[in-house]
Amino acid sequence: DLMEGELYSALKEEEASESVSSTNFSGEMHFYELVEDTKDGIWLVQVIANDRSPLVGKVHWEKMVKKVSRFGIRTGTFNCSSDPRYCKRRGWLKSTLIMSVPQTSTSKGKVMLKEYSGRRVEVEHIFKWITAHAASRVKAIYNSEHLREEWNKSDRYRVKIYLFADLDQPPAFFSALSVKFTGRVEFIFVNMENWDNKSYMAEIGIYKTPSYILRTPEGIYRYGSNTGEFISLRAMDSFLRSLQPEVNDLFVLSLVLVNLMAWMDLFITQGATIKRFVVLISTLGTYNSLLIISWLPVLGFLQLPYLDSFYEYSLKLFRYSNTTTLASWVRADWMFYSSHPALFLSTYLGHGLLIDYFEKKRRRNNNNDEVNANNLEWLSSLWDWYTSYLFHPIASFQHFPFDSDWDEDPDLFLERLAFPDLWLHPLIPTDYIKNLPMWRFKCLGAHSDEEASQDSESDSDSDSREPFSSEKETSEDDE
Repeated sequence: DLMEGELYSALKEEEASESVSSTNFSGEMHFYELVEDTKDGIWLVQVIANDRSPLVGKVHWEKMVKKVSRFGIRTGTFNCSSDPRYCKRRGWLKSTLIMSVPQTSTSKGKVMLKEYSGRRVEVEHIFKWITAHAASRVKAIYNSEHLREEWNKSDRYRVKIYLFADLDQPPAFFSALSVKFTGRVEFIFVNMENWDNKSYMAEIGIYKTPSYILRTPEGIYRYGSNTGEFISLRAMDSFLRSLQPEVNDLFVLSLVLVNLMAWMDLFITQGATIKRFVVLISTLGTYNSLLIISWLPVLGFLQLPYLDSFYEYSLKLFRYSNTTTLASWVRADWMFYSSHPALFLSTYLGHGLLIDYFEKKRRRNNNNDEVNANNLEWLSSLWDWYTSYLFHPIASFQHFPFDSDWDEDPDLFLERLAFPDLWLHPLIPTDYIKNLPMWRFKCLGAHSDEEASQDSESDSDSDSREPFSSEKETSEDDE
């Protein structure tokens, strides 16, 4: 039910808002970088003039920060004493409130700064001022003719989300999302307060209000019909992000997954604690380096001008896969664990300890002595190998178990990862000839073949016991 979901989401956001912090701007460059250059959200900034008290008191400002943060609006404080020249150039001669909203409908457009001109400084009046300015960016429809025209229109927006409601303006979270997804998703608010004829609503399949309808080239999707699709900023943000992802979203997702896999090496590696952390640091460096190297050609590939059709087909695949019931379960789990990080970490740790237990049991069954090795033993063996490698770089490889397969002995592979210098030398020593076993060859042409074979067997067996006889036979057969 949408109302139950809205209530649950509001409670969760109220809990999360307790730890919300506000930004203190240090000067012009800090303000420009976060507020004017980022251009991906709404900012509410309290400007405190030189030697003046703030417009909103500390208690009311904290309430204001908690209230607007639930709708994705970021807050900050700019004290003019830190940069008086910038305040004078901006005309901030008295304490005021500044709201920044992207001005154009294109991604990364210009930012418009609005100054609060109301006389009352209560939280509710300021919030109404914020929502009114944010709602002005959402396209509004007030009659069925306009709705029919918009519904049948095909423009550059491939994804549109409609809100059908009996309200005078859209909710604050809906307006904030329209700023965040500028250039990717078009937000349309259908105001049905004064509608007499609602016949066209039945034609397009809208029978109740409020309704959130997603319109894509593949068809119509009713938001709120699957698990975890609450009427809130976080829920709808994760839903739209999965349908219309940016390249940065995919990169962050791959970065998180790769590092989660790398940290599992802490539990897979058996033996000394220091050995575990050495392998972990090596694995983290290797995995992240490979991830960045893999992403570089992908970014270059996506910037080619004739790949627009490939990009469109990729987004179509995302829309098909992420509107399924399975995808809604994944999003619901993601929202749950991201809002409870302690539970996520404990689950991850429990999974790692379970892997560590089974890996340790498997190694013990294989009679692997490295499981019981302590830190001093492993460090001493590491130091012995390192010193032998420094003084005898080729001979030191003779102590490595070359005959063991990596599948049977994965510790060898991890040790080779932990010490990249091992990759600079061949696995087989180049001076292996002098280490091969040798037998003395004896020419016994005067005897028969049977006697020669018997003599050769006896000579090879008793070579060390009868050195004088073999030398004598050799001297006799020199000719």
